Amino acid sequence: MSNLVPPHGGKGLVIRLLEGEARAEELKRAESMKKVPVTSREKGDLIMIGTGGFSPLEGFMTRADWKGVCENFLLADGTFWPVPVTFSVTKEDAAEINEGDEVALVDPENNNEIVATLKVTEKWEKTEADKKWECEMVYKGQGEDSADDKFWKVALEDHPGVQMVMAEKDVCLAGPVKVLSEGEFPTKFKGVYMRPAEMRAELEKRGWKEVAALQLRNPMHRSHEFLAKIAIEVCDGVVIHSLIGKLKPGDIPAEVRIKCIDTLIEHYFVKENVVQAGYPLDMRYAGPREALLHATFRQNYGISRMIIGRDHAGVGDFYGLFEAQEIFDRIPYPEEPGKALICKPLKIDWTFYCYKCDGMASLRTCPHSKEDRVILSGTKLRKALSEGQPVPDHFGRDEVLAILREYYEGLTEKVEIKMQKAASGDPMK
Repeated sequence: MSNLVPPHGGKGLVIRLLEGEARAEELKRAESMKKVPVTSREKGDLIMIGTGGFSPLEGFMTRADWKGVCENFLLADGTFWPVPVTFSVTKEDAAEINEGDEVALVDPENNNEIVATLKVTEKWEKTEADKKWECEMVYKGQGEDSADDKFWKVALEDHPGVQMVMAEKDVCLAGPVKVLSEGEFPTKFKGVYMRPAEMRAELEKRGWKEVAALQLRNPMHRSHEFLAKIAIEVCDGVVIHSLIGKLKPGDIPAEVRIKCIDTLIEHYFVKENVVQAGYPLDMRYAGPREALLHATFRQNYGISRMIIGRDHAGVGDFYGLFEAQEIFDRIPYPEEPGKALICKPLKIDWTFYCYKCDGMASLRTCPHSKEDRVILSGTKLRKALSEGQPVPDHFGRDEVLAILREYYEGLTEKVEIKMQKAASGDPMK
């Protein structure tokens, strides 16, 4: 019997990914089905459903599920779930699809590869008013940009998650899926991309029981390292779990971030106490709600503690700095076995480098003034590197900064080459 936390939902890992003969047969059947495209976000969600990362979900949500999740954090059957997982199609495509039909879902970013089939159990309209309501329920926080008179003035321009929802098509299709592809993740990120069952096997092999996860979408700086090492002190080990799906423009690619983490583990961690892995979702930037999602699917990976620091999964000034910690105290915890979130937050205060402490510290441990502190953030780090500015002392390890500087220097060279070609009249490629 496993010592790890059980998967969310009380049904074990719900696997909807087909392999081998079953996959080949379903692909053959899918050729004759109506084909509808998926977005990058929907493709990531499909992979998570397929591999059991989104257990107990078997497919895309009904209207009742969607409404319950937005309003009360609960699926229609009373199971906790923090964010909508829906699939939308145009009105024109919807007119050709009836409830009970099967459709093939294709990836327009990869030559219309068939990535899944969907058995349509419900077809429901998501109006502009519905989309706005979803945005206000899921993406509106307690930050300055979420003030009532400001949210919609700012969000449509500056919030990637709101933009994503408002760009959805007008009709949603609900129903169970059969997933036929994990895209490029298993090959492009071999050894880092791990299914929940693979992660659980690795954690059990190590004999871990209490496992923490560090969510990353930025290169690891000293605060991230500090958070991970705090988790190692209080748990059996830590999983540095990077998002390897899509981010917003200007963010650093997953390949570069993975190289940085490898280097940091090599030089500054006891390797037996840390696992590096990646997962295939696109970032939603839903702040507190996304923190809950991170904890929910981490439970499916065998993880019992989710590190939640400052402005977790945030963007701009839409969320309070520690709103993602506080939301865990406000969500429902259903009494029926399996339906409540078990993975708990590991809440850590604002962290920084303190000159007087001569090391990393937090507001709970450091008595000194703000003048003595270097506040570390991924945004500041990216800005300094992209502008060719010196990185403040103690911001990151030299080995990691060298990798990041090489990446940004490469970007500069590419831009200069394009500018030279444009000036000479050569076609830009």
